[in-house]
Amino acid sequence: MSKFKLAANLAFLFTEKPLLERFLAAKASGFVGVELGFPYDVPVEKLVQARDKAHVEIALISMPPGNWDDGDRGLAAIPNRQEEFRESVTTAVQYASALKCKRLHCLAGLLPENCTDSVRAEYEATYIENLRYAADILQQNDIMLLIEPISTFPRYFLRHQLQGIDVIQKVNRSNLMHQFDIFHAQSTDGNLTSFFDANKQFMGHVQVGQVPGRHEPDSHGEVNFPFLFNHLERNGYDAWIGCEYHPKGCTEDGLEWAAPYLKHQQ
Repeated sequence: MSKFKLAANLAFLFTEKPLLERFLAAKASGFVGVELGFPYDVPVEKLVQARDKAHVEIALISMPPGNWDDGDRGLAAIPNRQEEFRESVTTAVQYASALKCKRLHCLAGLLPENCTDSVRAEYEATYIENLRYAADILQQNDIMLLIEPISTFPRYFLRHQLQGIDVIQKVNRSNLMHQFDIFHAQSTDGNLTSFFDANKQFMGHVQVGQVPGRHEPDSHGEVNFPFLFNHLERNGYDAWIGCEYHPKGCTEDGLEWAAPYLKHQQ
């Protein structure tokens, strides 16, 4: 029986349905938890009702990313936007507390084009300051803060796995942890099991998607997911694994890979 639990990321899965209907769709497919992307355009009371109706746990929420349509991909590392970042922390904590969610993912943001070393240093200093602020607020609410290296935005401040560990050590807050997204990690760094083994004390959350394509984490790609799942379990990982991938077709039709794990989680 698997120690970890699978959570359906509702920004990626069951998107054939409106968001509030995806909770029940996830439950019907065997998931006991869900992840939410940026749910802040939905009143939190409606999300609570959908969660309770489906009897699922909210495993993870991402904090507000700034103005996505204007190109923002997070605020935490962006100089001169600290007040906006702090407001986003307040909003995220309100949603997480109402939804009884114990993990918040904080996006770093994008570096400017033709970034110099001095500008990068300014962004890192801002990032560390903001993460300390957020971690301290979240600690008061018994919430874990997560940072995730992301490969799909070329100018994203946090792109590499070891860079994430370095930031965690510099911030030095016990509730700041690493979000180990297998798709991003394999895309930029590889060495998945050795990285996990060397840094498992920092692992707060895992997400999966196959490389290339970011589709179902099955055998048709670079990553051997049955081997990886067994390795994580053998080495003590017993928390959530978020399913953050783009289904090749209908979500339910692509869940054969998950069947051995989901059948034990009801």
